[in-house]
Amino acid sequence: MAKKTEEELFRRLDGKVVRALRMYGLIADGDKVLIGLSGGKDSLALMELLGRRARIYRPKFTLVAAHVRMRNIPYEVDETYLRTACEAYNIPLIVEETEFDPSTDTRRTPCFLCSWMRRKALFEIAKRMECRKIALGHHQDDILETLLLNLTHQGSFGTMPPKLRMKKFDMEIIRPLCLISEAELVSLAQLQHYQKQVKNCPYENLSSRSSIKRIFRELETIQPDVRHSLWNSMTNVQTEYLPQEVQM
Repeated sequence: MAKKTEEELFRRLDGKVVRALRMYGLIADGDKVLIGLSGGKDSLALMELLGRRARIYRPKFTLVAAHVRMRNIPYEVDETYLRTACEAYNIPLIVEETEFDPSTDTRRTPCFLCSWMRRKALFEIAKRMECRKIALGHHQDDILETLLLNLTHQGSFGTMPPKLRMKKFDMEIIRPLCLISEAELVSLAQLQHYQKQVKNCPYENLSSRSSIKRIFRELETIQPDVRHSLWNSMTNVQTEYLPQEVQM
C-alpha cells in the first residue's frame, strides 16, 4: 500500500511538473539545467522530480546540481547525503561557499542580501558549467505568498514568475514546481524520508514571510479556493476596473 501511495504521489506531481514545463516553456530539447540544491525539502523534491523526468527524454535535457554554502549563516547540510541523492539520478553536484556583510547595504534586508549572494553564486556556476537555465525549488505557496508580500509591502502587483529572463547574465530562472503546493511537497518528503537540514538563521525573525504565510493559511480557511483565485488573478487583470491617472 505504501509503495502504491508513493507511486500515485509521484505520478500526480510529475503531471504538474509536465504541465508547468509546457504551459510556461520552461525546458526545451537540448537544455542543460542547473538545479539550486539548498538541501531543504523543496530543492530535494525538485532534484528528484526533474531527475525522473530527464530519464524519459521528452524533452531531452541534462542536469547539474549546485549547493551554495553561506559562511556566516549556520546551515548544517550533510554534503554526503546530497551527493548520494544526486548520484541516484546521475546528477553531478557542485558545492561552493560565499558570504555577505549586512553592514555594506543597510537599505536591503539581510534576507535579501543572503538570497542575492546565493543567486549570484548560482549564476557564476551556471555560466562555468554552460547551463543557460537555473531551476529553483519555489512552489505555488511561495509564489502566492510573494504576490501578497508585494501587494502589502511594496504596493506592486507582481511575484516570482515560472520563468524569468535574466538579461544581465544571459540565462533564465525557471520554477518547475510552480503548480505544486507546499503540502504536496511535505507529503513527498515524508514518503521519501528526506533528511531535514538544520537552519539557525539569526535574521529569520526579521522577515515578513512567516507572517504572510499565516495570513495565507487564514485566507484558505475563509475561502478554500483562494489558492486558485489568487493564481488566476495574475492572468485576469481587469485594467478597466483599476484607477487610471489622467495625463495632463
